[in-house]
Amino acid sequence: MLRCTVLDPWQDPRGGQVERVRVDNGTLAIEVLSLGAIIRCLWVPDRHGDRANIVLGCDSVADYLAQQAWLGSVAGRYSNRIKHGQITHKGHTYQLDTNLDGHCLHGGSEGFHRRHWDIGMLPDGLRLSLLSEDGDMGFPGNCVVQLDYRLVGHNLFVEFTASSDKACPVSLTQHSYFNLDKSESINEHWLQVSATELLKPDADKLPLDVMSVANSPFDLRTPQKLQRLLSQHEDGLDHCYVLNSAQAGLQKAAQLIAPSSGRRLTLHTNQPGLQVYTGNYIGGTIGRKHQQLKTHQAMCLEPQMLPDAPNQPQLGDPWIEAGKLYHHISRYEFDTIN
Repeated sequence: MLRCTVLDPWQDPRGGQVERVRVDNGTLAIEVLSLGAIIRCLWVPDRHGDRANIVLGCDSVADYLAQQAWLGSVAGRYSNRIKHGQITHKGHTYQLDTNLDGHCLHGGSEGFHRRHWDIGMLPDGLRLSLLSEDGDMGFPGNCVVQLDYRLVGHNLFVEFTASSDKACPVSLTQHSYFNLDKSESINEHWLQVSATELLKPDADKLPLDVMSVANSPFDLRTPQKLQRLLSQHEDGLDHCYVLNSAQAGLQKAAQLIAPSSGRRLTLHTNQPGLQVYTGNYIGGTIGRKHQQLKTHQAMCLEPQMLPDAPNQPQLGDPWIEAGKLYHHISRYEFDTIN
Protein backbone atom coordinates (compact mmCIF):
# COMPACT_ATOMS: atom_id res chain seq x y z
CA MET A 1 0.00 0.00 0.00
CA LEU A 2 1.38 3.39 -1.00
CA ARG A 3 1.80 5.93 1.77
CA CYS A 4 2.17 9.60 0.95
CA THR A 5 3.42 12.12 3.50
CA VAL A 6 3.49 15.86 2.88
CA LEU A 7 6.50 17.21 4.76
CA ASP A 8 7.02 20.74 6.05
CA PRO A 9 7.90 23.03 3.12
CA TRP A 10 11.21 24.82 2.80
CA GLN A 11 11.55 28.54 2.25
CA ASP A 12 13.05 29.58 -1.06
CA PRO A 13 15.35 32.59 -0.57
CA ARG A 14 14.19 33.79 -4.00
CA GLY A 15 10.61 33.88 -2.71
CA GLY A 16 7.87 31.37 -2.02
CA GLN A 17 8.08 27.84 -0.69
CA VAL A 18 9.39 24.52 -1.93
CA GLU A 19 7.05 21.57 -1.42
CA ARG A 20 8.39 18.28 -0.06
CA VAL A 21 6.59 14.96 -0.43
CA ARG A 22 7.60 11.48 0.71
CA VAL A 23 6.15 8.41 -1.01
CA ASP A 24 6.66 4.88 0.40
CA ASN A 25 5.43 1.59 -1.07
CA GLY A 26 6.85 -0.52 1.77
CA THR A 27 9.90 -1.55 -0.26
CA LEU A 28 11.21 1.69 -1.76
CA ALA A 29 10.63 5.25 -0.61
CA ILE A 30 11.46 8.63 -2.16
CA GLU A 31 11.40 12.23 -1.03
CA VAL A 32 10.75 14.65 -3.88
CA LEU A 33 11.01 18.44 -3.96
CA SER A 34 9.02 20.80 -6.16
CA LEU A 35 12.34 22.61 -6.75
CA GLY A 36 13.93 21.07 -9.83
CA ALA A 37 11.79 17.90 -9.44
CA ILE A 38 14.64 16.83 -7.17
CA ILE A 39 14.79 13.33 -5.71
CA ARG A 40 16.29 14.33 -2.38
CA CYS A 41 16.24 10.83 -0.86
CA LEU A 42 15.75 7.33 -2.22
CA TRP A 43 15.54 4.59 0.41
CA VAL A 44 16.42 1.09 -0.77
CA PRO A 45 16.86 -2.16 1.24
CA ASP A 46 20.20 -3.97 1.50
CA ARG A 47 20.64 -7.76 1.54
CA HIS A 48 19.41 -7.83 5.16
CA GLY A 49 16.28 -5.81 4.36
CA ASP A 50 17.58 -2.67 6.06
CA ARG A 51 16.67 0.46 4.14
CA ALA A 52 19.02 3.40 3.65
CA ASN A 53 19.16 6.47 1.44
CA ILE A 54 21.40 5.87 -1.59
CA VAL A 55 21.44 9.31 -3.30
CA LEU A 56 23.22 12.57 -2.54
CA GLY A 57 21.26 15.64 -1.49
CA CYS A 58 21.13 18.85 0.51
CA ASP A 59 19.31 20.10 3.60
CA SER A 60 18.04 23.47 2.35
CA VAL A 61 16.95 25.31 -0.77
CA ALA A 62 19.89 27.68 -0.34
CA ASP A 63 22.35 24.77 -0.50
CA TYR A 64 20.66 23.38 -3.61
CA LEU A 65 20.79 26.78 -5.29
CA ALA A 66 24.46 27.25 -4.37
CA GLN A 67 25.69 23.98 -5.91
CA GLN A 68 26.30 23.34 -9.59
CA ALA A 69 26.21 19.54 -9.52
CA TRP A 70 22.52 19.12 -10.40
CA LEU A 71 22.13 16.93 -7.29
CA GLY A 72 19.05 14.76 -7.80
CA SER A 73 17.41 17.23 -10.18
CA VAL A 74 16.02 17.15 -13.70
CA ALA A 75 18.35 18.49 -16.40
CA GLY A 76 16.57 20.27 -19.25
CA ARG A 77 15.46 21.48 -21.70
CA TYR A 78 18.44 19.69 -23.15
CA SER A 79 20.67 17.54 -20.98
CA ASN A 80 24.43 17.44 -21.50
CA ARG A 81 26.30 19.82 -23.81
CA ILE A 82 25.37 21.88 -26.86
CA LYS A 83 28.34 23.41 -28.66
CA HIS A 84 28.64 27.19 -28.31
CA GLY A 85 25.04 27.19 -27.07
CA GLN A 86 23.78 27.44 -30.64
CA ILE A 87 21.14 25.41 -32.45
CA THR A 88 19.81 25.83 -35.99
CA HIS A 89 16.56 24.51 -37.43
CA LYS A 90 15.23 25.17 -40.92
CA GLY A 91 17.51 28.15 -41.36
CA HIS A 92 16.79 29.78 -38.00
CA THR A 93 19.61 29.93 -35.41
CA TYR A 94 18.88 30.20 -31.69
CA GLN A 95 21.43 31.39 -29.13
CA LEU A 96 21.14 29.50 -25.84
CA ASP A 97 22.53 30.33 -22.43
CA THR A 98 26.22 29.39 -22.22
CA ASN A 99 26.95 28.27 -18.69
CA LEU A 100 30.06 26.09 -19.11
CA ASP A 101 33.19 27.05 -21.07
CA GLY A 102 31.15 28.85 -23.72
CA HIS A 103 28.76 25.93 -24.21
CA CYS A 104 25.24 25.18 -22.97
CA LEU A 105 25.16 22.48 -20.28
CA HIS A 106 21.95 20.83 -19.03
CA GLY A 107 19.69 23.55 -20.39
CA GLY A 108 21.56 26.58 -19.05
CA SER A 109 22.25 28.32 -15.76
CA GLU A 110 18.53 28.72 -14.97
CA GLY A 111 17.43 25.39 -16.40
CA PHE A 112 14.78 23.02 -15.13
CA HIS A 113 16.90 22.17 -12.06
CA ARG A 114 16.21 25.63 -10.56
CA ARG A 115 12.55 25.89 -11.49
CA HIS A 116 9.44 25.34 -9.37
CA TRP A 117 7.42 22.37 -10.62
CA ASP A 118 3.76 21.74 -9.82
CA ILE A 119 3.43 18.50 -7.87
CA GLY A 120 0.48 16.16 -7.41
CA MET A 121 -0.34 12.58 -6.47
CA LEU A 122 -0.69 9.44 -8.58
CA PRO A 123 -2.02 6.09 -7.30
CA ASP A 124 1.57 4.78 -7.30
CA GLY A 125 3.66 7.93 -7.06
CA LEU A 126 3.91 11.59 -7.99
CA ARG A 127 3.27 13.69 -11.09
CA LEU A 128 5.20 16.91 -11.63
CA SER A 129 4.62 19.44 -14.38
CA LEU A 130 6.35 22.53 -15.71
CA LEU A 131 5.81 25.17 -18.38
CA SER A 132 9.00 26.41 -20.00
CA GLU A 133 8.07 29.54 -21.92
CA ASP A 134 9.20 30.49 -25.41
CA GLY A 135 12.75 31.88 -25.17
CA ASP A 136 13.50 30.21 -21.81
CA MET A 137 17.33 30.00 -21.75
CA GLY A 138 17.09 30.74 -25.48
CA PHE A 139 15.10 27.64 -26.43
CA PRO A 140 12.23 28.11 -28.89
CA GLY A 141 8.60 27.38 -28.13
CA ASN A 142 6.35 27.08 -25.11
CA CYS A 143 7.32 23.66 -23.82
CA VAL A 144 4.96 21.74 -21.51
CA VAL A 145 6.69 18.99 -19.48
CA GLN A 146 5.17 16.20 -17.41
CA LEU A 147 7.21 13.91 -15.17
CA ASP A 148 5.96 10.84 -13.30
CA TYR A 149 7.89 9.21 -10.45
CA ARG A 150 6.23 5.85 -9.73
CA LEU A 151 7.14 3.14 -7.22
CA VAL A 152 6.17 -0.35 -8.39
CA GLY A 153 7.52 -3.15 -6.24
CA HIS A 154 11.32 -2.93 -6.36
CA ASN A 155 11.24 -0.45 -9.25
CA LEU A 156 11.37 3.32 -9.57
CA PHE A 157 9.90 4.45 -12.88
CA VAL A 158 10.90 7.86 -14.24
CA GLU A 159 8.76 8.91 -17.19
CA PHE A 160 8.85 12.22 -19.08
CA THR A 161 6.59 13.59 -21.77
CA ALA A 162 6.99 16.99 -23.39
CA SER A 163 5.49 19.00 -26.23
CA SER A 164 6.18 22.42 -27.71
CA ASP A 165 4.30 24.84 -29.93
CA LYS A 166 7.50 25.44 -31.94
CA ALA A 167 10.10 22.94 -33.10
CA CYS A 168 12.55 22.45 -30.24
CA PRO A 169 15.23 19.91 -29.25
CA VAL A 170 14.33 18.13 -26.02
CA SER A 171 16.43 15.77 -23.91
CA LEU A 172 15.48 15.34 -20.26
CA THR A 173 17.25 13.23 -17.68
CA GLN A 174 17.19 12.50 -13.96
CA HIS A 175 20.53 13.51 -12.41
CA SER A 176 20.69 11.55 -9.16
CA TYR A 177 24.07 10.54 -7.71
CA PHE A 178 24.09 6.94 -6.46
CA ASN A 179 26.16 5.38 -3.72
CA LEU A 180 24.79 1.94 -2.85
CA ASP A 181 26.77 1.25 0.33
CA LYS A 182 26.83 4.59 2.21
CA SER A 183 30.63 4.76 2.00
CA GLU A 184 32.59 7.89 1.15
CA SER A 185 33.62 6.49 -2.23
CA ILE A 186 32.27 4.40 -5.09
CA ASN A 187 35.63 2.60 -5.39
CA GLU A 188 34.20 -0.74 -4.26
CA HIS A 189 31.20 -0.59 -6.63
CA TRP A 190 31.09 -2.61 -9.83
CA LEU A 191 29.71 -1.14 -13.06
CA GLN A 192 28.47 -2.75 -16.25
CA VAL A 193 27.17 -0.83 -19.30
CA SER A 194 25.35 -2.61 -22.14
CA ALA A 195 26.87 -0.65 -25.01
CA THR A 196 29.27 -1.51 -27.81
CA GLU A 197 29.94 2.13 -28.70
CA LEU A 198 30.48 5.49 -27.06
CA LEU A 199 30.97 9.06 -28.19
CA LYS A 200 34.61 10.06 -28.44
CA PRO A 201 34.79 13.46 -26.71
CA ASP A 202 36.94 16.49 -27.44
CA ALA A 203 38.62 18.56 -24.73
CA ASP A 204 35.27 20.18 -23.85
CA LYS A 205 33.52 16.78 -23.73
CA LEU A 206 31.61 17.46 -26.94
CA PRO A 207 31.26 14.48 -29.28
CA LEU A 208 33.80 14.12 -32.09
CA ASP A 209 32.83 10.71 -33.37
CA VAL A 210 31.27 7.37 -32.47
CA MET A 211 33.87 4.78 -31.45
CA SER A 212 33.79 1.12 -30.55
CA VAL A 213 34.48 0.23 -26.93
CA ALA A 214 36.23 -2.99 -27.98
CA ASN A 215 39.88 -3.15 -26.92
CA SER A 216 39.57 0.15 -25.09
CA PRO A 217 39.54 1.18 -21.40
CA PHE A 218 35.88 2.17 -21.89
CA ASP A 219 34.66 -1.38 -22.47
CA LEU A 220 32.15 -2.03 -19.69
CA ARG A 221 30.20 -4.84 -21.32
CA THR A 222 31.39 -7.05 -18.47
CA PRO A 223 31.34 -5.66 -14.90
CA GLN A 224 34.38 -3.65 -13.88
CA LYS A 225 35.41 -2.51 -10.42
CA LEU A 226 35.26 1.27 -10.23
CA GLN A 227 38.52 1.50 -8.29
CA ARG A 228 40.26 -0.04 -11.31
CA LEU A 229 38.37 2.13 -13.78
CA LEU A 230 39.18 5.32 -11.90
CA SER A 231 42.85 4.37 -11.80
CA GLN A 232 42.78 4.04 -15.61
CA HIS A 233 40.98 7.35 -16.17
CA GLU A 234 42.80 10.17 -14.45
CA ASP A 235 39.80 12.53 -14.60
CA GLY A 236 37.21 9.78 -14.04
CA LEU A 237 34.43 8.87 -16.42
CA ASP A 238 32.16 11.52 -17.95
CA HIS A 239 31.27 9.81 -21.22
CA CYS A 240 28.15 9.12 -23.23
CA TYR A 241 27.60 5.50 -24.23
CA VAL A 242 25.49 4.78 -27.31
CA LEU A 243 22.71 2.30 -26.61
CA ASN A 244 20.90 0.06 -29.06
CA SER A 245 17.89 2.29 -29.50
CA ALA A 246 16.68 0.18 -32.44
CA GLN A 247 15.12 -2.15 -29.90
CA ALA A 248 11.49 -1.46 -29.05
CA GLY A 249 10.62 -0.28 -25.54
CA LEU A 250 12.84 -0.53 -22.49
CA GLN A 251 16.28 -2.06 -22.76
CA LYS A 252 18.90 -2.83 -20.16
CA ALA A 253 21.45 -0.02 -20.16
CA ALA A 254 23.60 -0.50 -17.07
CA GLN A 255 24.05 -2.24 -13.75
CA LEU A 256 25.69 -0.92 -10.58
CA ILE A 257 26.53 -3.25 -7.68
CA ALA A 258 27.87 -2.64 -4.16
CA PRO A 259 29.08 -6.03 -2.82
CA SER A 260 29.34 -4.81 0.79
CA SER A 261 25.64 -3.91 1.04
CA GLY A 262 24.44 -6.35 -1.60
CA ARG A 263 22.44 -3.62 -3.32
CA ARG A 264 22.16 -3.86 -7.09
CA LEU A 265 20.73 -1.21 -9.41
CA THR A 266 19.75 -2.24 -12.93
CA LEU A 267 18.77 0.58 -15.26
CA HIS A 268 16.43 0.05 -18.21
CA THR A 269 15.58 2.86 -20.64
CA ASN A 270 14.17 3.74 -24.06
CA GLN A 271 16.79 6.45 -24.61
CA PRO A 272 19.63 6.23 -27.18
CA GLY A 273 22.38 7.43 -24.84
CA LEU A 274 23.66 6.95 -21.31
CA GLN A 275 26.00 9.47 -19.73
CA VAL A 276 28.21 7.73 -17.18
CA TYR A 277 29.59 10.27 -14.72
CA THR A 278 31.67 9.25 -11.72
CA GLY A 279 31.27 12.45 -9.69
CA ASN A 280 34.60 13.89 -10.80
CA TYR A 281 33.79 17.51 -9.92
CA ILE A 282 31.60 17.29 -6.83
CA GLY A 283 34.43 17.61 -4.33
CA GLY A 284 33.72 20.52 -1.98
CA THR A 285 30.03 20.74 -2.88
CA ILE A 286 27.89 21.14 0.24
CA GLY A 287 25.66 18.13 0.88
CA ARG A 288 23.68 16.86 3.85
CA LYS A 289 24.44 18.18 7.34
CA HIS A 290 26.37 20.93 5.54
CA GLN A 291 29.22 18.49 4.93
CA GLN A 292 31.48 18.78 1.91
CA LEU A 293 31.08 16.02 -0.64
CA LYS A 294 34.13 14.15 -1.88
CA THR A 295 35.24 13.49 -5.43
CA HIS A 296 33.90 10.10 -6.60
CA GLN A 297 31.62 9.85 -3.56
CA ALA A 298 28.72 8.85 -5.84
CA MET A 299 27.99 8.52 -9.55
CA CYS A 300 25.30 9.31 -12.13
CA LEU A 301 23.73 7.12 -14.78
CA GLU A 302 21.91 9.59 -17.06
CA PRO A 303 19.68 8.22 -19.85
CA GLN A 304 19.29 10.86 -22.55
CA MET A 305 19.38 11.89 -26.19
CA LEU A 306 22.95 12.22 -27.46
CA PRO A 307 24.87 15.41 -26.56
CA ASP A 308 25.09 18.11 -29.24
CA ALA A 309 22.73 16.08 -31.45
CA PRO A 310 20.87 19.28 -32.48
CA ASN A 311 24.08 20.22 -34.33
CA GLN A 312 25.15 16.74 -35.42
CA PRO A 313 22.36 14.96 -37.34
CA GLN A 314 24.37 11.73 -37.50
CA LEU A 315 23.74 11.42 -33.74
CA GLY A 316 19.97 11.27 -34.17
CA ASP A 317 17.16 13.80 -34.38
CA PRO A 318 16.23 15.32 -30.99
CA TRP A 319 13.94 17.98 -32.49
CA ILE A 320 10.31 17.76 -31.44
CA GLU A 321 8.13 19.40 -34.06
CA ALA A 322 5.13 21.44 -32.93
CA GLY A 323 2.32 19.12 -31.88
CA LYS A 324 4.60 16.08 -31.54
CA LEU A 325 5.35 14.33 -28.25
CA TYR A 326 8.70 13.63 -26.59
CA HIS A 327 8.70 10.49 -24.47
CA HIS A 328 11.40 9.18 -22.14
CA ILE A 329 10.86 6.28 -19.77
CA SER A 330 13.47 4.68 -17.51
CA ARG A 331 13.12 1.93 -14.92
CA TYR A 332 15.50 1.74 -11.97
CA GLU A 333 15.26 -1.79 -10.63
CA PHE A 334 16.66 -2.53 -7.16
CA ASP A 335 17.43 -5.98 -5.83
CA THR A 336 20.21 -7.63 -3.84
CA ILE A 337 23.00 -10.14 -4.29
CA ASN A 338 24.37 -12.49 -1.62
